[in-house]
Parts: sequence; structure tokens; C-alpha cells
Amino acid sequence: MKFDALITRDFGTIAELMRAHAAETPEAIALIEGDRRLSFADLDARMDRVAAALQRDGLASGDVIAVCGRNSLAYAVLFLGALRAGVAVSPLAPSSTAEAIAGMVRDCDAKLFFVDAATGEELRRLPTPIALPTVALDGSAHGQPFETWLAPAGARPEPAAVAPEQAFNIIYSSGTTGDPKGIVQSFSMRWMQLFRAVNLGYGRDVVTLVSTPLYSNTTLVSFLPTLGHGGSVVLMDKFDAVRFLELAARHRVTHAMLVPVQYQRIMAVPDFDRYDLSAFRMKLSTSAPFAAALKADVLKRWPGGLMEYYGMTEGGGTCCLEAHLFPDKLATVGKPLPDHDVRLIDDEGREVAHGEIGEVVGHSGAIMTGYYKRPDKTAAAEWFDAQGRRFIRTGDIGRFDKDGFLTLMDRKKDMIISGGFNIYPSDLEAELTAHPDVLEAAVVGVPSQAWGETPVAFVVLKPGRELDADVLKAWLNDRVGKTQ
Repeated sequence: MKFDALITRDFGTIAELMRAHAAETPEAIALIEGDRRLSFADLDARMDRVAAALQRDGLASGDVIAVCGRNSLAYAVLFLGALRAGVAVSPLAPSSTAEAIAGMVRDCDAKLFFVDAATGEELRRLPTPIALPTVALDGSAHGQPFETWLAPAGARPEPAAVAPEQAFNIIYSSGTTGDPKGIVQSFSMRWMQLFRAVNLGYGRDVVTLVSTPLYSNTTLVSFLPTLGHGGSVVLMDKFDAVRFLELAARHRVTHAMLVPVQYQRIMAVPDFDRYDLSAFRMKLSTSAPFAAALKADVLKRWPGGLMEYYGMTEGGGTCCLEAHLFPDKLATVGKPLPDHDVRLIDDEGREVAHGEIGEVVGHSGAIMTGYYKRPDKTAAAEWFDAQGRRFIRTGDIGRFDKDGFLTLMDRKKDMIISGGFNIYPSDLEAELTAHPDVLEAAVVGVPSQAWGETPVAFVVLKPGRELDADVLKAWLNDRVGKTQ
């Protein structure tokens, strides 16, 4: 079926769209990493080889694989190829500890595990290796090399039936320490996101620069629509502000999704203004508070529109600020998207009057199925209105102004957002109190020029104990994820 017919259906899959692009624009470039390029024809063929290899290894539609590594062509091909087999992908944060990675692999019921060299080295710290067949995406010595694991060139998988509510991916809400929860997002949710992408200008002439990790929902909401609509994705394995500007100018990039701390670092590049960014049409942001002054600087010096999204990986209601259209509303996160119902409730679960402060809850078609195997956590995240419609609690406190724009006031949840990633103080406190000399610990977030926020610990030692702060900090940092 042709792309134009596919994209108008109520439900379809990314894999079908890739097949259509391969047939209609086979030589168009889908993926770029450094000097390597994959056309849509090449990508489609390699997706077939991934899907066929998964089926060869006994995986069926509805099964799960886990992947942990930096952005790469192999990672992208694996992710898309798994979807062709109807296999859900659980992308894990390589900044997590070995213990946390092992726990998430077990929790998501993965049948195969894909890693790169850095993740493989981290996993060597485990006293007992992960008991799963492991494939090395980069051909390193930490599993079967990806290129030899693939089915032979020309292989075609058996057609895989995919139900709309079937799991597309399982993204973990806290991939560090503590109790990470697997957020299940369905094929139908991802399909619906493609329709919103049309309003952002996604199409076959789009070039999106991806500098955030593929394990993040922040990345997937730009990565998938770009390829789904036949555009090109330029992959960065690790963000660097100057490198970002160089790639953006070289590839005539039109779109990018960045977290606020990345905008801060890019705008601080001394010779920012010498880079040709004139091809940009739209810049996107999400995942963390975006200072009004920084938004204003981006609007002034960086061509193209700027849109900030406020929402959760769990889904529910999303607000959007079209900053280039509403420069007088830069202190807000915008208005709810069409068909997104965002409300404010008090501590008793009652809706507050307009203009009053309350916890933000949201409902839309883009909502998680639930936390994987955690009905208790799912129920705690839900709120239902008088008609029984299901909303997701955000834990954020906000207020709508007279024009319907939402301003965030505070966070009900005791959470720190550092570099666009969520850090839970209770995780760090639990680790600190595991030290034999520590009696009590409290962790708070403080403003950070480099990260937006950073955690600081206040520690009480056990009576009669002595411990140097730097020694304790080094001990803790060796036990927790890098983002913490």
C-alpha cells in the first residue's frame, strides 16, 4: 500500500510505512551516522533481517527484547526491525548501574538482550551474568556480533499480526536505583503521534538531528515521526554543543528535539552566530523546565519556530507552547493540545476553580497502557472524572491563566530533573543510608548552571563515626547511575 493511503488509516504500523518509503523513494536517505548512510531501501532490507532473526530465535509478536547502548545505526535498525516482528522494545539507559540494568532486563521479561561495549563493560561488575542470549550491537566481545546474528541478506520474516493495544515499547521511569517502573506504550499510541507530526512540518524533505538517547521518549517522539513521514535522521551518539552546530549546518537540519540544558549549552557557544542554521523550521523541547529568558534568546538568535511540550512519558494530557507565536507567554508551558483534556485537582481529588492552583492531571489518546506488571503503581497514577474517564496524575502543581495557558508552580513529587532526566531523592537517600557510617540522609535539588538542577545530600553520621564528605561522595557515585 502506498504511503498516502497508509497514513490516513485509523491504525497502522511504522514497519508498514518503512516498506512504503522503500518502494516509493528507495534511494532517499533514512539514517545518517558520521559518514555512514542508510537509504530507505537499505533500512527496509535490514529491518527484514532483524525481524527474521528474531523469529528464528523463537520470538513471536508480543514478546520483548531489551537494548542498552548509545545511539547508533545498529540500534536504530534493531528497534525498527523488532517492530516489524511485532516484538516490543525495552530501551534501557546505559547510564544506569549494572544492578539496575539487570533488574530492568528481568522485569520486562526480555527474551534477548542487545548491548554495546560500554554497557558490556559495566555489566562485568555483576557477580552473576545476565542469563540471556546477548548480542553486541557494535561487534564487541560482549555477545554475538550483531552482523553475524542478523538473518542472511535477502531474508524475509513471516508476517506478524499486531494489535493496536499491543506493547510497542516499555520505557523505564527510573533506570538508576530504587524501583523502576516499566511504562507500556502501545502501537496505537505511537500511530496517533504520527498525525500530530504533520502539524510540525514532518515530511520527506525533513532532516532531524537526534542528539538525545534513543531510550528516551523525548527522542522517540521526533525520531519515529521523522522516519514515519519519510524524512532523514542524523544520529549523534553523544551530545556536544559545538558538534551539534557543525552537524546542523552541514546537513541543513530542519528539526531537532532538545532538552532545555542542551539549548543552554548551545546558546552559550561563543561563536554560535557563525553557524548557518537557516534551514531550521522547527525546534522542540520537553522533559524539564525551560526558562523564559532562554526561550527568548533562542527565538532571537536561532531561525525557525520553537515549541515546548509539557507532558509525561506515561502520557495523558500534553500542553504545548508555540513560543514563536506567543512571545508574551514564555513563562508558561502553553495550552492543552487538541483532544487533550488537562485539569487541576486538589489533594482530595476535586477539580479546582479556574485560576486556582492544583495538581495537573491529563487525558488523551496518547496514554500509557499502564506500568508493566505493576497494577498498584498504575492505580496510584490514575484519576477518574465524574464520567469515569481515566486521567494520569503528573505530580506537578500549576495554574491556568485567563487565556488558558498553564503555568507550573511547583512539583508535588519530590523529584529532581537534572539534564532532562528524572532523579528521585529517595533512591539516593536509600543508597547513602546503606553506608555503615551513615545514620540519616536527605537529598534535595539545587539550581545548577550546567544541569538545570543537581542533587545535594545532607548527611548525619552515626554516633562516634567520622567520614570525609568527598570520600562518601565518591562511594555513592560508584554505586548509582551517572545521571544521579
